[in-house]
Amino acid sequence: MAFDHSGHGFDHIERVVNMTGKLLASEPANGEVALTAAYLHDVFDEKLCDHRAEKRQEVINCLQDFGYHPEEIKQVLEIIDHLSFADSLEQHHQLSKTGQVVQDADRLDSIGAIGVARTFAYGAVHGAAMYDPKLPPRRQLTKAEYRNNTTTLNHFYEKLFLVADQMNTKTAQQLAKRRKSLMETFVQEFKAEWSGQT
Repeated sequence: MAFDHSGHGFDHIERVVNMTGKLLASEPANGEVALTAAYLHDVFDEKLCDHRAEKRQEVINCLQDFGYHPEEIKQVLEIIDHLSFADSLEQHHQLSKTGQVVQDADRLDSIGAIGVARTFAYGAVHGAAMYDPKLPPRRQLTKAEYRNNTTTLNHFYEKLFLVADQMNTKTAQQLAKRRKSLMETFVQEFKAEWSGQT
């Protein structure tokens, strides 16, 4: 991930790990499993990896080499497999408390000021237009539809505002309120400037 410029570089991993640690301070969860999943959650993500099965096996092998118990490895993989927003569009998977902590940490990094920056970085890398007033945000998306490119600004309506309201832990819910408010202000100002109102 050292050379990723889509918002999923190692700086993202470090922030998710740090936020996981912060959430663990107030949430009863398995810290070792949570932090391990936080470090590894994007290693075989479909957005970033062409050979997911091979990368997944590499992760398993590494964890075995480090002496992780099979049950711990199973828990880490279950968290990673069910962490993403796209995977929950058609069928919700109830994560463990430990998984909820990691999911909140990952989702918090997708919203707020850094979330805005990451969203435009991802859009630029994947060739998405910043905005088109003629293309309204999509509703009730399937995973396949969600993966089809839309405008970068539509991503705020199709994902970011939604995940800000879907945090699992109380601490994350409190942090998300401020970050969502910042994004709403940004989108309003963006549209006003785009249309020449300000």
